[in-house]
Amino acid sequence: MSLLDAARAVREMAYVPYSRFKVGAAIRGRSGAIYRGCNVENVAYPEGTCAEAGAIAAMVAAGETELIEVAVIADSPSPVPPCGGCRQKLAEFARADTPVLLATTEGATLATTVGELLPGRFDAGHMARAE
Repeated sequence: MSLLDAARAVREMAYVPYSRFKVGAAIRGRSGAIYRGCNVENVAYPEGTCAEAGAIAAMVAAGETELIEVAVIADSPSPVPPCGGCRQKLAEFARADTPVLLATTEGATLATTVGELLPGRFDAGHMARAE
């Protein structure tokens, strides 16, 4: 199964009773394993979880902390990029050149990288003087 196929399949599991906007994400860990996540809404909107965050949580729960590829899919007129918070979450576990494939359910795609999604990212190097 391709990474995009994994994202497409998990998208169908999204819990979106309020927005009806299903998103699926799949990430490949350094081991080659695929981790999937879908968005999960809550009536208190800020308490929901993005698909990318769910996939990252699954990866970390499995004992991995490095991702090497990302795919995100939604039913949208154009490929939907991760929100700002998820861009930072992806940057925590990926290199700037990590490939990201954004897709629509109709087949449109946009290939990018974590670094292009989040230029000037905040990382652990900025905290070098913290005690």
